[in-house]
Amino acid sequence: MTWRVFEWNQISVDTLYQILALRSEVFVVEQNCVYQDIDGQDSKATHVLGYINKELVAYSRIFKPGIYFKQASFGRTIVQKNHRSKNYGHDLVAFTLKTMGNQEEIKISAQQHLSEFYQRHGFTPVGASYLEDGIPHIAMIKKPSKN
Repeated sequence: MTWRVFEWNQISVDTLYQILALRSEVFVVEQNCVYQDIDGQDSKATHVLGYINKELVAYSRIFKPGIYFKQASFGRTIVQKNHRSKNYGHDLVAFTLKTMGNQEEIKISAQQHLSEFYQRHGFTPVGASYLEDGIPHIAMIKKPSKN
């Protein structure tokens, strides 16, 4: 996997097309969820892209504290379906966390069925589950590691 990190003003039209196509493939088509993916937040995010042989297969977007939540956050975390059995999801989260650097606290809105996946990266579920775009989600927090 080759990782690339872009700020909004560094993303080419072709790269943006790849990002939106992958997000639509996974979140809209595969998960059969009609929702507003283009939410006005992309321009405020740092974008993490994972490529295999020049094909975009993994993606997440990072937010500084106060943009999406009070805490730093990341979301739209996806791996293309035919690449999921290779642990690229864990690689993506690990690289995303590394890219975020030291944060006081990180909060995510995780699909509830992925709670254990994120717990493996130090996240703890907080509060009750809730529906987001018709899919059960749960808030999760990662406290800073004590070095």
